[in-house]
Amino acid sequence: MRTSPAVTSPFYAPPLIHPVHQFGPRTIDFSRQVALMAIINRTPDSFYDGGATFALDAAVSASLAAVKDGADWVDIGGVPFAPGPALSADEESDRVVPVIAAVAAASDVIISVDTFLPEVAARSIAAGAHVINDTTGLANPEIASVVAEHGAHLVITHSLAKPRTVYPRPHYDDVVTEVAAFLAEKVNLAISLGVPAEKIIIDPGHDLNKNTLHTLEITRRFNEIAGLGFPALAAVSNKDFIGESLNQAKHERLEGSLATGVICILGGARILRMHNIASANSAIRMTETTLGWREPAYLKHNMGDLNEPAHPNRSNG
Repeated sequence: MRTSPAVTSPFYAPPLIHPVHQFGPRTIDFSRQVALMAIINRTPDSFYDGGATFALDAAVSASLAAVKDGADWVDIGGVPFAPGPALSADEESDRVVPVIAAVAAASDVIISVDTFLPEVAARSIAAGAHVINDTTGLANPEIASVVAEHGAHLVITHSLAKPRTVYPRPHYDDVVTEVAAFLAEKVNLAISLGVPAEKIIIDPGHDLNKNTLHTLEITRRFNEIAGLGFPALAAVSNKDFIGESLNQAKHERLEGSLATGVICILGGARILRMHNIASANSAIRMTETTLGWREPAYLKHNMGDLNEPAHPNRSNG
């Protein structure tokens, strides 16, 4: 008699060293939750929105709208990762600090600032930021010292280029192994500079100094990043690897972004950094519900003698 092969879950539960994290008044249990991070760019030349939230009022409004749509977290940036002219700490602070202060006054949402300058980090934390999101992988280790001094969280991201510079034709013998080793080294550096392990988050840096094949490999093997034991962030929204995979322009990449985000969650990601918040919120919460982490919003279908007529805004098919 032929027996069926054993079926294993496609879901990877990473061995989190510290599953529960406190961000100001908010607690996230990364063993049973995925945090949705909204992207707020206070730049005139941002990758996706081209400066739509550069004005202060627009940035604050977009942040609070994201919270209403289900964001647990807003990530506020004043300088793009892409190559370009340097911005002084004063100029960058003038862009991000007023947004942080306004959002912190209006909401208990988790706030991070996307910066690699220690001065901007210190001012942002003073204004109400809970997290410093350093996309340069501690290119300036002083930023870790600032985070440690103020008791904030730190996101350590893999990237190779010096800030705002070109890095042509990146090469890896094994991109996932090398990215994981880089992150482990930088985590140890951050801890040596005083950042507690329970305040560290890691990000493999989808597309950052990586081509599409590199980024697809990281997505497939995300469990090797999450396996380091720290909450892992997947910043996949509308990126070029999705455009190249599907031959789509930036504003056509929603479905690809959602699919990639769910793949990363199944591989152990616990934070998704996304643009389209309402859609991403539905994808994340559906994934959490399927995994048994949250209850369905309601139960009526096939729960009684008859199925009730469909609600005009719901389907009982």
